[in-house]
Amino acid sequence: MRAEHDEPGAAGRPAEPEPQRGPEPERTPGPPERTPGQAERAPEQGQGARAGAAKSRRFPSVTEGTVRPEGSGRAVPGAVSTPARQWPMLSVLAATAAGLLTTATGHPRVGCLMIGIALIAAAALRRFLPSVGMLAVRSRFTDMITYGLLGVAITLLALVMEPNPTLDIPFLESAVRFTVR
Repeated sequence: MRAEHDEPGAAGRPAEPEPQRGPEPERTPGPPERTPGQAERAPEQGQGARAGAAKSRRFPSVTEGTVRPEGSGRAVPGAVSTPARQWPMLSVLAATAAGLLTTATGHPRVGCLMIGIALIAAAALRRFLPSVGMLAVRSRFTDMITYGLLGVAITLLALVMEPNPTLDIPFLESAVRFTVR
C-alpha cells in the first residue's frame, strides 16, 4: 500500500523546484499611465505612427464620467427629503407661479412684479448661499447676472405698463412710437 500525501495528485512524485527568475526588467519611460477617470482615446489616423504627436483637442467620443455643476450640492444635509433640500429652487418657482396666476386673474402689473422680484431673489440666493441645489445652472457669476438682468427687466416692464404707469421714462414713448408705428 502506498502512503497518502496531503497534496492531491502528488502521490509518489517529488516536488518540482520553482523556476528561478532573474532580475525584473527595467521599465522604459513612456507615456504616463492613465487614471481610471480619464477617457480612453483611440488614436486618430496618422497619429498612431508618429511619436510625440500633439494630442487632439476634440472631446472624447465616449464619456466615462460627469462633473457636477458648481452649486449642485444639497442646500441642507442628505437626511432631509429631496424637496426640502431644493428649497431655493422651489421658493423661486412658487413665487413665479403665484405671479403667473395673479397675471392670469386680471392683475398683470402685480403678477409681473412678483415674477421680477422672484428672479431678483434668485440672483440674491445664488450670490449669498453656498449651495442652492438646482437653482445653480452655470457658474455663480453667470447665474447671478442672468437672474438679475431678467428680474430687473421684468420689474421695469411691470412699472412702465399701461394704463397709468408707475414709472415714467421720458424717451420710452417716443422710442415705442418710432419702432412700432
